[in-house]
Amino acid sequence: MTPKRFEKIKSVLNKRQPDLTVIMDNVHKPHNLAAIIRSCDSIGIGSIYGVSKNNQKIGVNLKSASGSNHWVHLKIYNSISSIISELKDKNFSIYAANNSDTAIDYNKVDFKKPTAIILGAELDGLSKKSLELVDQEINIPMQGMVESLNVSVANAVILFEAQKQRLKAGLYKKRRINDDTYEKLLFEFCYPDVAQTLKNQGKTYPKLDDKGYIIND
Repeated sequence: MTPKRFEKIKSVLNKRQPDLTVIMDNVHKPHNLAAIIRSCDSIGIGSIYGVSKNNQKIGVNLKSASGSNHWVHLKIYNSISSIISELKDKNFSIYAANNSDTAIDYNKVDFKKPTAIILGAELDGLSKKSLELVDQEINIPMQGMVESLNVSVANAVILFEAQKQRLKAGLYKKRRINDDTYEKLLFEFCYPDVAQTLKNQGKTYPKLDDKGYIIND
């Protein structure tokens, strides 16, 4: 661990947005997973959700995500209802990216408040249950012949609008994750292999000094 990398990791964690997330409704293709996770990390999302009845398939495909999954935690659930219920209990507004007659322009959404964006599967799109439970459907206005974007591209377009709004509101200027989460992620980002070993052994992480080195008791 070099001092430069340690400072970079701390800077990243200081900009994490705990009240902004993405829900992938049966998105499985490795290149889409990789691109979605990479975009999430780039704007400060540290935790996202996935709906899948095949956890093993998601796990295999994550190995193709070019290492970007190391920085973003993907939580897998069996149903969309469980995820939305959990997030609504935390006062999140839920938006579904969907090119429908009832969808509103994504630019009109207030992304400064706690927000979750649902992305549909590559072929089947959003599930019926997703559309029943969301607060609002949103779309990206299209000027050409095609009617929709690739799921990972749509995700990036929407998230960078969210980032623009949050930057303007100053939401990246002060650390927003709590101290316990910060210390946990700091150790895991700095020493992933050691963290996994300690986790498997049921042990707590040691402290780090101001240069990023492990403090041995």
